[in-house]
Amino acid sequence: MKKKIIVLGAGLVGKAIAIDLVKKYDVSSVDFNQENLDKLKLHKDIKLIKEDLSVKGKISEIVKDYDIVVGALPGWMGYDSCKQTILAGKNMVDISFFPEDLFGLDELAKKHNVTIIADCGVAPGMGNIILGRYNKKIKVDNYECYVGGLPVKREWPYEYKAVFSPIDVIEEYTRPARYVQNSELIIREALSEPEHLQFNEVGTLEAWNSDGLRSLIKTMSNIPNMIEKTLRYPGCIEYLKVLRESGFFSYNEVDVKGKMIRPIDLTSKLLFPKWELKEGEEEFTIMRIVIEGEKKRFVYNLFDKYDIETNTTSMARTTGYTCTAAVNLLLETGFERIGVNPPEFLGEKEKNFNFLIKYLEERNVIYKLSEEDI
Repeated sequence: MKKKIIVLGAGLVGKAIAIDLVKKYDVSSVDFNQENLDKLKLHKDIKLIKEDLSVKGKISEIVKDYDIVVGALPGWMGYDSCKQTILAGKNMVDISFFPEDLFGLDELAKKHNVTIIADCGVAPGMGNIILGRYNKKIKVDNYECYVGGLPVKREWPYEYKAVFSPIDVIEEYTRPARYVQNSELIIREALSEPEHLQFNEVGTLEAWNSDGLRSLIKTMSNIPNMIEKTLRYPGCIEYLKVLRESGFFSYNEVDVKGKMIRPIDLTSKLLFPKWELKEGEEEFTIMRIVIEGEKKRFVYNLFDKYDIETNTTSMARTTGYTCTAAVNLLLETGFERIGVNPPEFLGEKEKNFNFLIKYLEERNVIYKLSEEDI
């Protein structure tokens, strides 16, 4: 009998996850947005469920009959969805990238004998998995991760399209960025310390500090230098800073003609239609991971484009297939670490690392490795 999987969320990435998993498993997809569910109707083997998952206790109720849960919800729903899944006694792979400390659920997961794999996307996600492998192989001195998802066509004024939850995109522009330098935790404002990097596929891109290290700060405390930066087309930092410093991203209510509104709500209403990735619009994911240690430099490069044949965005492919690889790892190979697991734990064992890399390569998501002496 096929294992039963329920995917919470049927957005761009949740859709790709369900389509990939149904090739092998019995899959249900649940979402409150009927338009999202309608996009899955062509895949008749996927069971579609319309439910409001923000209702208290709904997730615990709906996941109880499944073998494993996949979380593909917006960040603001992620922590609670993981908690409800744990209380239901179900294992889970999650990509919501919630702002709360994921280890806050570790004790609860262990109490219920549950395995949670969190942050299991592209970044955080695959970058962590790669670092987890090298941290077991060598003494790592330096880790750098540069990553971005961008439209192929650059259109004024933003030259950007949201390839995941737009509210989570704005969070990247406001949440303070943490990185590690000389074994000290450094905190800078988002969008700080810009630099330009050259990529053969797209030319020059702009990189700036974002808060992407997350669990690595705690789990890889032996590594003295670690940083993650977001990639965009050159020029984006200036207009984002203007919006941020003018208060457009603020959650503090202001009085507008006698009505109290949050600026972030107005900004979201205005920007999201302009940032929406249209059907068939091509985009790409670009990523560079640099790991240095023991006089060696290891560089992983990823350049992945929108799949025209399957109408799947690159961000859905690179994020979603890392997630589905972890689901397969959990169900088929017996990853048995109880509690909350950040993705770096998946890469610690060579056989797990090779399984994940091979799974992605079979879906044409390819991380190219180069090595050199330093």
